[in-house]
Amino acid sequence: MYRFLLTPRWWGINVFVLLAIPFCIFMGSWQLGRFEDRVHDHRTAQAAASTAETEPARPLAAMLPVTTETSGKQTTAKGRYGKQLLVPGRELDGRSGYYVLTLLRVDGGKALPVVRGWLPGTADAAKAPPAPTGEVTVTGALQASESPGSNGVSAAGGLPPGQTAAISAASLVNLVPYTPYDAWITLDKADAGMKAVPPAAPDNTGLDLKAFQNLGYTGEWFVFAGFVVFMWFRLLRREVEFLRDAELGLLPDTPGTSGTPDTPEKKSEDSGTTSAAPSATA
Repeated sequence: MYRFLLTPRWWGINVFVLLAIPFCIFMGSWQLGRFEDRVHDHRTAQAAASTAETEPARPLAAMLPVTTETSGKQTTAKGRYGKQLLVPGRELDGRSGYYVLTLLRVDGGKALPVVRGWLPGTADAAKAPPAPTGEVTVTGALQASESPGSNGVSAAGGLPPGQTAAISAASLVNLVPYTPYDAWITLDKADAGMKAVPPAAPDNTGLDLKAFQNLGYTGEWFVFAGFVVFMWFRLLRREVEFLRDAELGLLPDTPGTSGTPDTPEKKSEDSGTTSAAPSATA
């Protein structure tokens, strides 16, 4: 009954099934692992954020480069404020506004981008408070350079002079006359007239849309594996039913496959009439 499984057609079906199921399970497990990693990173980031508030600030040099472990931690730096820029299109407490970003020139000639605070409304350099003069010591949460187009960071270009869409070394290097650090800080206490900007979680550590996409892909791959099994059993059942019907003679006859073609005499007999031979004439 099941000898048909050894035919070339079924060999191809069986090989496909044997390869497709492990592949779907592997991809589903991989996507599930990605989701679990994001959950773990989210919890780690939350724990780091809670401990960062009580840990003493460490010097900037000891905190670089920025990693998921150092992001959000308190750091301190000393220098003199230089060029000031505005970062438009930033929301805080459900309101639209902009960051006031000032470059802190430290020893060695490099500059640390410092978000001194947030102001509501449209970016206006006239409303942004000037930076303190002289040597200052700043303390704030360390942040990694932003990537345009991610985490709400605008990727729009053509901004007016004195503005930047993203706080990153790649964006600032063309706007300031000194080399910026590949990092920035947001002050714990904003300067007068502005609101402090809370630190953001590191990229790919939050339970955002991408995280739940991984979970959705996990379900899709496992559904694909189940669908392959379902279709294999369905094809097998149809083949078995076809063979059983063939053995019982239940398959419909196709025209011209059984008997001989009906002749005129046969048709006459079937209709109950006979055909007389034409009479001869003398």
